[in-house]
Amino acid sequence: MERGAFVSLDGVMQAPGGPEEDPTGDFEYGGWLSQFFDEALGNQIDTLFTPPFDLLLGRKTYEIFAAHWPFIPEDGGIATLFRKAGKYVLTGSDAPLEWEGSQRLADLDALAALKAEDGPDLVIQGSSTLYPQLLERGLLDRIVTMTAPLVLGTGKRLFGEGAPAGAFKLIEHRLTSTGVSMATYEPAGEIEPGSFAAQEPSERELARRERMKAEG
Repeated sequence: MERGAFVSLDGVMQAPGGPEEDPTGDFEYGGWLSQFFDEALGNQIDTLFTPPFDLLLGRKTYEIFAAHWPFIPEDGGIATLFRKAGKYVLTGSDAPLEWEGSQRLADLDALAALKAEDGPDLVIQGSSTLYPQLLERGLLDRIVTMTAPLVLGTGKRLFGEGAPAGAFKLIEHRLTSTGVSMATYEPAGEIEPGSFAAQEPSERELARRERMKAEG
């Protein structure tokens, strides 16, 4: 299962595509990615959506996609690929899924069962609330981040509250002409804390540590 994410330097992934994409929380910077688009970023997106693949979406991202992509003429590109792909929606809602090829997944157990089947890779887009759950269950195999050189200061973040701690291994890294850092990571197990200190702590350092403990 692979995840592609457009993010800012401060980890915001909300509404990269346009002002009306997701104004939740009075987010005012919708469409922030457009100024950084170039051929290299386009190639990375094409690579992410190399068939065969199916889409995994949360309910809100599904609604954004379902209101847009079915109405884009077939062009041999993303619109065509999305039309042919299966659309799996992880949601507890029983609202109808009107986009052709859409199926409901009731919970993470249903997703795990789907992932265990022989079939196309699942590619996740948007759906920020899914990632802590997917990481916790070990269902996310790869993350492709496309980090734009700007700070948004507010908005939904790629890894918000509840994301479990863990290390990642860098598989590939490239830079676009506009400064977007494109990196591919795979989970690499638990974090292994260490220390750069090469000698025993001084009395002043020990006192500092005690003050830190007292301050909570």
